[in-house]
Amino acid sequence: MFDKIRKLWRTGEAVRSKEKRPHNLFEAAAVYVAASAEDDQDRMDEATGWVSPEALSFGVSELACRAVIALARERDESPTDVARTLLGLPAA
Repeated sequence: MFDKIRKLWRTGEAVRSKEKRPHNLFEAAAVYVAASAEDDQDRMDEATGWVSPEALSFGVSELACRAVIALARERDESPTDVARTLLGLPAA
């Protein structure tokens, strides 16, 4: 009986710890960028409160780099060409 109670207590503790887990900068960046793409200002505001502005800026930059690299590989193009295309700039 005590073993069952102990297991239930640990399960409840795990659930509580997940709820209180702080957001990391990459999670904040992902939510911020996705919310921006969906024009969801409330979600963007929420994500900006999770980390410092500097950390969010770094996370958004890292996400942009990874996205450009992934698209470049998928399209078999250079990251420069992909970035310019995404921004609507003429080819270099």
